[in-house]
Amino acid sequence: MPTSRRDFLSLSTLGLTAIGSTLGALAPERSTASPHASPAPSAHAAPTPLDPPIVELEDFVYDIENGSKGWVGEGGSAKEATVEEFPVSQSIAGVSMRLKPGAFRELHWHSIAAEWAYVLEGRVRTTVITPGGTTSTDDFETGDIWYFPKGHGHMLQCLGDKPCHFLLGFDSGHFSEFGTFSVTDWVSHTSPEIMARNTGLPASFFAQLPKKEVYIGVGKLAADTLPKNIDPAKPTSAFSHKFRMEKDAPMQEFKGGFHKIVSSVEFPIQNSLTAVRMDIEPGCIRELHWHPNADEWQYVMSGTGKVSIFGSHGRVKTMPFSKGMVSFIKQGYGHYVENTGTETLKLIVLFNSPVYQELSLNDWLTANPAQLVADHFGMSTGQAATLVNHKEGIY
Repeated sequence: MPTSRRDFLSLSTLGLTAIGSTLGALAPERSTASPHASPAPSAHAAPTPLDPPIVELEDFVYDIENGSKGWVGEGGSAKEATVEEFPVSQSIAGVSMRLKPGAFRELHWHSIAAEWAYVLEGRVRTTVITPGGTTSTDDFETGDIWYFPKGHGHMLQCLGDKPCHFLLGFDSGHFSEFGTFSVTDWVSHTSPEIMARNTGLPASFFAQLPKKEVYIGVGKLAADTLPKNIDPAKPTSAFSHKFRMEKDAPMQEFKGGFHKIVSSVEFPIQNSLTAVRMDIEPGCIRELHWHPNADEWQYVMSGTGKVSIFGSHGRVKTMPFSKGMVSFIKQGYGHYVENTGTETLKLIVLFNSPVYQELSLNDWLTANPAQLVADHFGMSTGQAATLVNHKEGIY
């Protein structure tokens, strides 16, 4: 059942105390100037030679599908957007990965980032082990998401006889998918004698292994029935690594589209990110707003549009984007998204906080007296009063 905008946002504020330090960091810095110093120039005064130059806003859109060579092999491909390819995105990295039937992204772990994913096409099977020794094997369909905390060993496998495509998100822009810790890389570069002592298998087996990382391998087609582990006595993880985002996430519907927000409230193990699925209909906009507690990373599933950001000091920049492209909006920057095409603009959005927070321009204006708002913009109080009737969300 659709929820009201007010009720929906209140659900995502349950963890506010966990981000108090982040909000404190947003407070203006105290001046260290002498109390006898000259007053600061008016905002309308002409700049003086002593004023620091205003830095232009950097590009904040990147084509993840065509912007870099990536990795391509017999079993699939991977293309990423890290700070190397997309410098503005310091806090979030993304990977577009495709696996062919029978292919698998080998057993591996990430030392500096947690892994989140959304299945775009096909089916995927994952396995994961936690530091406590618990395990989980799960199957995912289109619209499902997973989350593996930093350091947890896991594997991704195409399920069935059709290829799969999924979007990976990581809670560090400095993470690279091509610098992970992979099991074949480790085992093949460790002394065969040590491996024999560690596993009980003969040293001769390890001596003939290729000295390289498999990364994406090709094996037999995975059966639909969940297989048993080599050690079936391994306990099952208490926390689910799977969430059915398209089917189970609460939806907010607006006149011009909808969004579904999955924070740590809905998906407890997802403790460093919040995910959003958003649709914006042709000609509609996602209203002017900002996020006080997190950066925002957007991936275009389909459609065309543009993103406009406001970075203070009169700095506004607008960039177009379309299918397979990503955008990045820094924490606290004002922005809006507009569908400029003829089909629905479908987005996957990540925030580098487990708690969702939003402030809209319309909400802010209508939370102030009409005379005060009128004085800001030189409008009448009657005009200011009409702001309360404006649409919200996506329209």
